[in-house]
Amino acid sequence: MAKDRVSMSPKKRTPALLYARDAAMVLVALLLVVAGVWASWGTAQHVLLSKGRTHGIMTVTGCGADVCTGRFAPDDRAGPSRTDMTIARSVAVEKGERYAVVVKPDTTEVVRTGWAGGLYAWLPLGGALLLASLVVGGGLRWPRVAWASGIAGGVLLVASFLAL
Repeated sequence: MAKDRVSMSPKKRTPALLYARDAAMVLVALLLVVAGVWASWGTAQHVLLSKGRTHGIMTVTGCGADVCTGRFAPDDRAGPSRTDMTIARSVAVEKGERYAVVVKPDTTEVVRTGWAGGLYAWLPLGGALLLASLVVGGGLRWPRVAWASGIAGGVLLVASFLAL
């Protein structure tokens, strides 16, 4: 009983399929990182490019499910104090606390400034880097790049946790 040798031979992948798989994994990893930057930039631009914007101190007077409201006192004392300002609710924002903030132009929203605000703004990028490291390490088999991406994302997450 001779077995058919053709049916027992292992399937070989063509180089085109390998390149297509690698290209797909690179696109997924890039999509994750770009999405993290895009999600972060909405807040980070106000923290990083705050020159010419209204800076001040916000005292939180109440918190809802998604936002906290409070009184805003500008640093330059040129503008009036406002009581209708809102800040995104996070675990670090508490009623009665005072935070250094910058006002988003033409809105009643403020974002935290300084290290805590900057790290909090880039938090989505940290998560995206962690997810991308799994794709790079598992899909592309690039362990050094995966470790670098994962460590960078983890450091960003831990630093923002400690700063807040």
